[in-house]
Amino acid sequence: MDHKIGVIPFTIDGERIAIMFVTSQQRGRWILPKGNLKAKESHKKGCQREAFEEAGVSGEILTDFPITTSISKSAATGVVQNAVTYYPMLVTDQADEWPEKEKRERHWALLKHAYQVTDREDFQQLIGLFEAISPAVLATAKRKI
Repeated sequence: MDHKIGVIPFTIDGERIAIMFVTSQQRGRWILPKGNLKAKESHKKGCQREAFEEAGVSGEILTDFPITTSISKSAATGVVQNAVTYYPMLVTDQADEWPEKEKRERHWALLKHAYQVTDREDFQQLIGLFEAISPAVLATAKRKI
């Protein structure tokens, strides 16, 4: 099982949290940005790179709130499981142009509606874990604005 890193891009409006989904490259399903670390790359740097490459967003990685879970991916040999450590990322900038713009779409959804955006059980479980810690994430984000 490989280990990857990813981000849960989010923004806040008062007490509301919205998260950004991107489409997967092969099947066009709504997922959260993730990828492999490069050699000698920290989790924080890798997350910032993946968020910009896949979603065109940058911001503050909240390293105090890692969530590691199993995410499935279709491969030539079938479905493979990857351990992915996701970090919430308070989005401070959303670019009009980004490296994978032609390959992906992006979509914002309020946290309470996020379960309806993805049909993937693994991502719905991840959203549930994020929602459980969302009061602490919200409090931290408000201090960083």
